[in-house]
Amino acid sequence: MKIALIVPGGVDRSGDRRVIPALLALLKRLGARHDVHVYALRQEPVPGYWPLLGVQVHNIGGRSARWGLLRAVATIRAEHRVAPFDLLHAIWSGHCGMVAVSAARLLGVPSAVHVAGGELVALPVIHYGGRLTWRGRLREALVLRGATRVTAASEPMLAQLAKLGSTAQRLPLGVDLETWPSRPPQRRDTNAPLRLIHVASLNRVKDQATLLRAVALLARRGIDFHLDIVGEDTLGEEMQIMARQLDLASQTTFHGFLTHTQLRPLLAQAHVHLVTSMHEAGPLALLEAATLGVPSVGTRVGHLAEWAPHAALAVEVGDAPALCEAIERVGRDEDFRLRLAHEANRRAIREDADHTFTLVEALYGALTAGGV
Repeated sequence: MKIALIVPGGVDRSGDRRVIPALLALLKRLGARHDVHVYALRQEPVPGYWPLLGVQVHNIGGRSARWGLLRAVATIRAEHRVAPFDLLHAIWSGHCGMVAVSAARLLGVPSAVHVAGGELVALPVIHYGGRLTWRGRLREALVLRGATRVTAASEPMLAQLAKLGSTAQRLPLGVDLETWPSRPPQRRDTNAPLRLIHVASLNRVKDQATLLRAVALLARRGIDFHLDIVGEDTLGEEMQIMARQLDLASQTTFHGFLTHTQLRPLLAQAHVHLVTSMHEAGPLALLEAATLGVPSVGTRVGHLAEWAPHAALAVEVGDAPALCEAIERVGRDEDFRLRLAHEANRRAIREDADHTFTLVEALYGALTAGGV
């Protein structure tokens, strides 16, 4: 089968920086059995072409979003003339979905769109979301209406799609256990500090301000902890300044961006993984933590909403006092923490990258057989 995958990025030629691990896991498996061409809209500013994990990456590049979309469709059509594609698959809706749906219609082949980010939301307070403007709402309506099949990673995403009149299939993007081996939960030394970790880019939608307010409350309650924050800083050290203002400097370490290899030992030694996002489709970091036996506490988004209360604890978005309470509960009751961790571990392993690949191949089979 010849497949065109359209992505915004996450497929850097380095293989370990500016990549999306779950996407690489899928590409590795697809590339071993199919002829896969990946069209990255914005991986690099200049158009380029390189092999990666058995697939061919076509970087579209360019400064203008409109020019990029037109160039992407033209590039896909050119490759289709060499040998026809069987289907087009966009990972993310938005511009990726527009490319997939438009090119598929021109080529007369089916298309799938995986809604993987903030395409369906509008959060005006932080100027975030695909439905924030009328153009964005129109684009998403056209993509969802034009796609042969729509998928999303979690039940909350499916519920959002249903509100927009779109029936979708749940398709979680799992962890590659070949490169990220699982580990059973470990009982912690309760006399040692509670090790907390947060893995996400520092930006508005991840809401690290709520994270810092919650752990500041935790500190006032006399809980001995250390917080590791891992992720690229897009806020100009705003969160570091806030940590100092809340007297958290000695209890918080900002690591910046870490590769997967660098992240693993840090995540493995954590006792609780924290999520404070205003919106998530996943997130993958929750799944990676779960495979290492680390349970998650955080806001009621994505997999956290799905897993609570048996495999995670979830509170409402922006509720720092409730988040503090949840962290304290997990930190004070080791047996409870381990129950959460074991169930999270079981679920993450059950829906790993091999499971994702099985679902994707079944989706492709249905699409090429004329299914909807």
